[in-house]
Amino acid sequence: MRQVDVHKLSDEATFNGFHALVLFWCALIIIFDGYDLAVAGIALPSIMKEMGVDPQSAGFMVSSALFGMMFGAIFLGMIADKIGRRWAIAICILLFSVFTAAAGFTHDPVTFSVLRFFAGLGIGGVMPNVVAQMTEYSPRRIRTTLTTLMFSGYSVGGMLAALLGKGLIETYGWSSVFIAAGLPVLLVPFILKSIPESMPFLIKENRLDELKKIVTRMEPSYAAHAHDRFALPNEDRADNAPIRHLFHEGRGFSTVMFWIAFFMCLFMVYALSSWLTKLMASAGYSLGSALTFVLVLNFGAMIGAIGGGWLADRFHNKYVLIGMYLLAAVSITLLGYKVSTEVLFLVVGLAGASTIGTQIVTYAYAGQFYPMAVRSTGIGWASGVGRSGAILAPIVIGTLVGMALPLQQNFLAIAIPAVIATIAVSLINHSRAESAHHEDVSAELPDMPEPAMGALARK
Repeated sequence: MRQVDVHKLSDEATFNGFHALVLFWCALIIIFDGYDLAVAGIALPSIMKEMGVDPQSAGFMVSSALFGMMFGAIFLGMIADKIGRRWAIAICILLFSVFTAAAGFTHDPVTFSVLRFFAGLGIGGVMPNVVAQMTEYSPRRIRTTLTTLMFSGYSVGGMLAALLGKGLIETYGWSSVFIAAGLPVLLVPFILKSIPESMPFLIKENRLDELKKIVTRMEPSYAAHAHDRFALPNEDRADNAPIRHLFHEGRGFSTVMFWIAFFMCLFMVYALSSWLTKLMASAGYSLGSALTFVLVLNFGAMIGAIGGGWLADRFHNKYVLIGMYLLAAVSITLLGYKVSTEVLFLVVGLAGASTIGTQIVTYAYAGQFYPMAVRSTGIGWASGVGRSGAILAPIVIGTLVGMALPLQQNFLAIAIPAVIATIAVSLINHSRAESAHHEDVSAELPDMPEPAMGALARK
């Protein structure tokens, strides 16, 4: 009988067509997800005009999807560790596609808000699952790069909504951009067929023939034997109580720090998304349409995510994130001062890179922090707690705007969470979790010299 460590095989695999296929599908799903989230903001002026709602009601209509995202991130992240990640991803796609398209046929604010809440369940739920999927099947040396590259599709979806939205709304009305969001449903059968299942889940379900096929594609040098026994570290074994693993083996305090970082970063993202245009207009800047803001912010986010991922694969995730959060504090603060339009666009791009882009790198860091079997649960809880920051941000900053404070103070209020997030990330004890993880897998494998163990995993 041969003991095979699938965790080690995944870590040491060479990037090939299998990894490219996982990256393609996960990125495509995130593009659809980003489109669905951004489409409401693009169409909001037209929706307000047609339904005759005031700004307060419109704010509730937008926030309904954010409430859905909070619950979706937690519960659909958890369910993936129980029913399998492929089906969890498929359920999320069905939710955000069908209910976003259905919202396009509504004519009253309440029905619209209810449908957007259910769409939000899918939008929020798919994020931790695709991050966990990409993290599990990425070689260690390029893991953060691949995860952030995949997640940059979120910004592509936002830009796609901005670019398509103007033409579709002018020609066919606001409903058209929502109905178009239903198209991803057609891809669900292909996604179920193409995306591999989570390895801990297959081991738990004793679906070893399926696992062997996946491992062979992931690492072609592996030759399957009939009596192979697949090993995982103790904390990577799927069980029926994944939540408790978030607080085991030295992860408890760091889990709370991740929650704080997610909360603060999503607060900044949604504060800027909701109030940047209004604040700049009140300061007397003429920056063109809101479309330009969406493009600049999301383009900066793509650069920040991919660049941050590239740096994180060469340096420690923690220190890269500390630098990015500090950049967010500086760039957002600078938005409160009078500068030329060109410099302002540069600062907006930097703010996008260090808020939306930083959030994507934080997702990647969380994905690498938690064991395979509870990865979706860990990311889901962090994302769900963070969504409360997204919900509060428009309300808190809106209240400050209503107080007619100086521009600098408004942006300082948005920048302060970056400082708090910097402190939280600096306190994450990743090395303690790594040592516990290593001890678990070493204890599970037969007693043999380290070189022999590595060679066995690669056979």
